[in-house]
Amino acid sequence: MELSDRQIDILSRINRDGRVDVDDLAGEFAVTTQTIRRDLNELCTRGLAARIHGGAMPAVSVSNVDYQQRRQLASTEKESIGRVAAQLIPDHCSVILNIGTTVEQVARALYEHTGLVVITNNINVVSTLTGSRQKDLVLVGGTVRQSDGAIVGEDAVEFISRYKADFACIGASAMDEDGAVLDFDAREVSVARAILKNARTKILVSDSLKFERTAPVRICDIGDIDYFVTDNEPPESFRRVAELRGTRIVTLSDAKFLESVDL
Repeated sequence: MELSDRQIDILSRINRDGRVDVDDLAGEFAVTTQTIRRDLNELCTRGLAARIHGGAMPAVSVSNVDYQQRRQLASTEKESIGRVAAQLIPDHCSVILNIGTTVEQVARALYEHTGLVVITNNINVVSTLTGSRQKDLVLVGGTVRQSDGAIVGEDAVEFISRYKADFACIGASAMDEDGAVLDFDAREVSVARAILKNARTKILVSDSLKFERTAPVRICDIGDIDYFVTDNEPPESFRRVAELRGTRIVTLSDAKFLESVDL
């Protein structure tokens, strides 16, 4: 069955704008939200778009986006998130930094910290911190993925299990409103779980666009995290789950929180 004129128009808007909203489309086309949802479901079934909460986005997943391109997505927000997360990590402690473009911004913000032991499976983190003040840099052993400088797999998991760090900082590819923290690659998830298991204080860093994406592999639930640092307020249902489990959500506007936080 061919696409209707309305579906063709919606698909054009998705590819042009990067995302569309069900309620907005219903108003523009003067149809019900149920009709728009059926249109979006049809586009997604054909692989032409991907559903997100409240709408749809282009079908290309983050896992297929070049790593350098990912660095450019929400780059300003990631830089700010990195600076905020670094404020949660004091001098003279140990920290494990995972792969990911937002985690790399945390590493940049840690450049002036002193007395750190930094353990990482991210070659880019080592490159960023080389030459910085009074730090021991420990690179996780294993096979290097040349596309992004990540070290993943069972060797990396075993290596990380030798340590017990004061802090861990990980990223995510997607998050669900029910509190699930998600990624695309099961090998990456195994390493992320090992990092969380072997750290006393756990920090998740992610921009709010990750709530608009889906990924198939669960890293953890938000309740397994001590601090979630993000740019904007998360969805209310996600916030409720976090608060119920004792996770502190830190947004870029939470300067007063950072001044009073007791680590």
